[in-house]
Amino acid sequence: MKITTVGIDLAKNVSHVVACNQAGKIVKKKMLSRKDIISFFTQLPKCLVGMEACATAHYWAREIEKLGHTVKQIPPQYVKAFVRGNKNDYNDALAIAEAVVKPEMRFSRTKTQEQQDIQALHTLRKKCERDRTANCNEIRSLLAEYGITISKGVNNVYKSLPVHFDRCADNGLSGLFKELLEHHYNKLEELQKNLEFYTKKIKELSKTKECKKLQEVPGIGPIVASAFYQHVGNGSEFKNGRCVSASLGLVPKQHSSGGKDRLLGISKRGDPYLRCLLIHGARAVIRTSGDKDTPLANWIRKIETTRGKNKAVVALANKIARIGWAILKNDSHYQAEYAA
Repeated sequence: MKITTVGIDLAKNVSHVVACNQAGKIVKKKMLSRKDIISFFTQLPKCLVGMEACATAHYWAREIEKLGHTVKQIPPQYVKAFVRGNKNDYNDALAIAEAVVKPEMRFSRTKTQEQQDIQALHTLRKKCERDRTANCNEIRSLLAEYGITISKGVNNVYKSLPVHFDRCADNGLSGLFKELLEHHYNKLEELQKNLEFYTKKIKELSKTKECKKLQEVPGIGPIVASAFYQHVGNGSEFKNGRCVSASLGLVPKQHSSGGKDRLLGISKRGDPYLRCLLIHGARAVIRTSGDKDTPLANWIRKIETTRGKNKAVVALANKIARIGWAILKNDSHYQAEYAA
């Protein structure tokens, strides 16, 4: 019988495929190595292909779509409910094939190669920033064992280290330890150069038409704009602005029962890095809004008065995400008079 749906359980070396007909009955089961995946889907008639949104999923989704198939990625937590019996690769693939045809199923969009490039750049920059902070804290703790304290902050470490590893300085440190400090300082300088390189690349990418429009929104700069664009794309994958803010975990978590609605703190789902950037951007807007007499500033003050500063920050981050989606979806510009 004709194959209409395929579920593929992706893995590093060997993937498992279950093909079903329109009635949901298994027609074919196969184990595929990496080199056999494309040839297998080339021989299949055009059908719906489901896969978990996991490592390498975006690459395989793009490659399989080139063959004319429709590919949908499902978050792993939504597939789990369809797994029956013992866990194995074929049962996982069958669960994916059953889940992908459900009308109310939620899917993850497939990123373009451009979006993945931006994501990789942000990932490398974030790791470099994290390594720099860790190295600064490490050297501060080592110096504390010798009775030398350095104030918190990356700049304080950069300023103080050359003084402490100076060979002519009589600070009670041995020649060996001074040599270690100098080597560590060179490591920090290398991390700083890498960080500046990644930041420069991000700013260059932020000169595109879409990112320039996003930077018109208060709280969005070059880094936030490029990260937001790689997450949202052209906005067509999201039904509305609320779906974008929900995908970033900027909406309340719900625990309702018996007809009683109970809203908790924000759900914190989705990309924590982008959510953090939006929160920091919102804090900057609130800090600089002051006594401004604009619709957005008046809206912020109203939320701060009634709900408190922290909730106002999250509410503003939510609003920024919605405005950003509207700009990308409608190819429009930010209009301050409608921001409130």
